[in-house]
Amino acid sequence: MTDRFLLIFGLGYTGAAIARHAVASGWRVAGASRDPDGIAAPAGVEVVGFDRAAEALVEATHLVATAPPAETGDPVLAAHEAAIAAAPRLAWAGYLSTTGVFGDRNGDWVDEDTPPAPASERTRRRVEAERHWATLAGRIAVDVFRVGGIYGPGRSAIEEVRAGTARRILRPGHQFGRIHRDDIARAVVAAAGQERGEGLRYLNLVDDVPAESALVLEEAARLLGVDAPPAIAFEQAHAAMSPMARSFWAENRKVSSVRTKAALGLEWLYPSYREGLAAILRGPDGKAESV
Repeated sequence: MTDRFLLIFGLGYTGAAIARHAVASGWRVAGASRDPDGIAAPAGVEVVGFDRAAEALVEATHLVATAPPAETGDPVLAAHEAAIAAAPRLAWAGYLSTTGVFGDRNGDWVDEDTPPAPASERTRRRVEAERHWATLAGRIAVDVFRVGGIYGPGRSAIEEVRAGTARRILRPGHQFGRIHRDDIARAVVAAAGQERGEGLRYLNLVDDVPAESALVLEEAARLLGVDAPPAIAFEQAHAAMSPMARSFWAENRKVSSVRTKAALGLEWLYPSYREGLAAILRGPDGKAESV
């Protein structure tokens, strides 16, 4: 698989995980960063400046874009659309979007065929970015990944409860889909590795158990052997929320990834927050970390 060259735009929390998994799977991997000298890239990953990514695109067979859209549109396509369109070896592009594009569904299920219904300017930009990436599907394979709430080592309810910053807001029935960072990496690399022709595919990256945020915090506290954070009624918490937090709590949906898992031929390492939090607590060596 060494003839396959994956270029990742953005080596942040998720992009770096994708890069690590791709390297471990035998890919040549490069990451485009706006701060190539200041970034600590995973072992085996080449780093190129974002403004010089066109040079890497000449060799790239696959690319992944992890950056969110700005007011002016998708930053990768704004800078490199012509180079991407002309890339001679490029066969596949993956774009990391968000399940937020589905909007509020009053707690109902949505799946890969559900049309988007964005309810905020932020998610409307996401839909527009999805459409922009979809225009490449007449020449190459394009996968749009609609990603749930990302968590993993260093960014989970475990750290929030430990730090005393967790807010256990009670809103019964308000369920939310999550996905462990490492399952995102596995799914993206699996999708990139499939042999398929040109065309567009939508894939949902969420675990199997949408859940209320309070339940996740309670599980983290249980694993840590401490009391759960004090309960706060949603009505009480709402007044102090940021606009982004209010938009999150205004939407209620459950997202299915059944078809995505079948299409990629995989099951999640962490099918729910319970397995994911337990793994975070165990740490990378598999041993339980101290509280």
